[in-house]
Amino acid sequence: MQLISEVMTRDVRTISPQENIRQAAQLMDELNVGAIPVCDDARLIGMVTDRDITVRATSAGDVPEETMVRDVMSVGVKTCFEDQPVDEVMEQMRDGQIRRVPVVDRETQNLIGIVSLGDVATKHSAEVDRTLEKISTPAEPDRPPLNS
Repeated sequence: MQLISEVMTRDVRTISPQENIRQAAQLMDELNVGAIPVCDDARLIGMVTDRDITVRATSAGDVPEETMVRDVMSVGVKTCFEDQPVDEVMEQMRDGQIRRVPVVDRETQNLIGIVSLGDVATKHSAEVDRTLEKISTPAEPDRPPLNS
């Protein structure tokens, strides 16, 4: 049984909720990623994705330098622990239709890494096709339209 600690990425760059979304987008560009964990010190409080910025800020006409990460980030993020089995976390990814899961310390909830579908695909490929198919199924919107 392979554990998350064997496939996860450590030393993950994070962003503060007080940073603006232009800084978040620049960091995403620099790192060539589409999501960044949002931390208050080392404690994970959410994730901000390129989609969060586009759908929650740009589409509303918000000014990138004036819009804070906390205003667009996703909260209630699914997490996992480094001692969890990879198969268990892959099931969580399938069920939640998510491509990356922050890895947190059980006691402190501090961020210690992240595991992505890519990490799993290169290091544990038995269930990747099924997981990718389930993740790629269109999901329902997570909040009401702005015109409501």
